[in-house]
Amino acid sequence: MIARVVLRIVAWAVMAYLILPLVVIVGASLTATSYLAFPPQGLTLAWYGRMLADTSYVAAFGTSTALALAATAGAVLLALPAALAIARHDFPGKRTLLSLLMSPLVLPHVVLGAALLQYCAALGLMRSFAALLVGHVVIVTPFVLRSVLPQLTPEQRALEEASADLGAGPFETFLLVVLPQIRGGLTSGAIFAFISSWINVELSIFNTTAELTTIPVKLFNYVQYTIDPVIAAVSSITIAVAAVTIVLLDLTVGLHVLSNRR
Repeated sequence: MIARVVLRIVAWAVMAYLILPLVVIVGASLTATSYLAFPPQGLTLAWYGRMLADTSYVAAFGTSTALALAATAGAVLLALPAALAIARHDFPGKRTLLSLLMSPLVLPHVVLGAALLQYCAALGLMRSFAALLVGHVVIVTPFVLRSVLPQLTPEQRALEEASADLGAGPFETFLLVVLPQIRGGLTSGAIFAFISSWINVELSIFNTTAELTTIPVKLFNYVQYTIDPVIAAVSSITIAVAAVTIVLLDLTVGLHVLSNRR
């Protein structure tokens, strides 16, 4: 009984520790002062209005959203067949292929960004959306692969063989047997991929321009010269988007599916 109470206290303390910075950011975005202040000195939405009036912020949000969605889709299209091939078949170079696909997790994104800049310059794609997309697909694919691979168990293989024995074709087996089994891992991997793409600065900064920039790079450049509540307003909107995404996932997929994917 005492251990359970202590565990709950610790859990609530950890939750408070994680949530408190978010409360500070939201509070600072509402301050009436021209500098970051918490508790806020007065309440105003002027900083949100100033952010929305700046078309560069709106464009950066649009670029980040489009880039993260496209990179996530690309990662799923690459990681899913790769996971099926690695889990279901033995072939020469299998471990090498897996290590290669997972290597972006350990390689510094600064190095990848510099290499991508030189490679895309040779192809005439330097500082373009295509260059950004290729780089982001590379760095987020391992998250999908890591989440899907544990789902492709030998027990599931037996279900696939049973489906084939009952007359189902490969596409039907994948759609009706494999996909429902790996849905949790695929969804959680896609979430990690989207978030990783959205917040990336190190790789993106090499391939952005004044007209083509993501919101993390925009903020990174902004804080070098000015620190005002606009930063907190942008961060608060990002927090709100994340919260809405979690709620939508809970209503559609169900967070219990993600937590029990293994």
